[in-house]
Amino acid sequence: MSRLDSFIRRMTAQRDILDQVCAEVAKMDGPVIELGLGNGRTFHHLRERLPGRRIVAFDRALAAHASSIPEPENLVLGEIRETATRFIGIDAALVHADIGTGYEDRDAVTSTWLPDLTARLLRVGGIAVSGTPLDHPRLQRLPPPPSVPADRYFVCRRV
Repeated sequence: MSRLDSFIRRMTAQRDILDQVCAEVAKMDGPVIELGLGNGRTFHHLRERLPGRRIVAFDRALAAHASSIPEPENLVLGEIRETATRFIGIDAALVHADIGTGYEDRDAVTSTWLPDLTARLLRVGGIAVSGTPLDHPRLQRLPPPPSVPADRYFVCRRV
């Protein structure tokens, strides 16, 4: 599969899962945490799906389109592994993490800390959506929508 086709499949899976979980998240208290702002497309999508909801976005550096930049108080720059720990216990309704690189060795390092961080950011019953697996005892894997191939994108609930 070409890298373009892989990207399209990943973005389609991301959108389909987020659209599915946003209806449930809208009924929960708590902010949304966006780990990996990037160019801001997903932030923009979440802002439309969850109007009025606080969305705190994290990234190493600001590279988002001007229309997709959060308010200064909701933008946290620096190494996500370090900066997001200040938000542990925030009881997020949703944590979305799209910080995979496509390099197995780098993503293996991320997998050593991302699942625990995600579990500690979420409220009980909150939802995690990630481009990489979130194997953790407090995260119960949920099935993706039928349009999403297995192991293309991951969705979990904090138990």
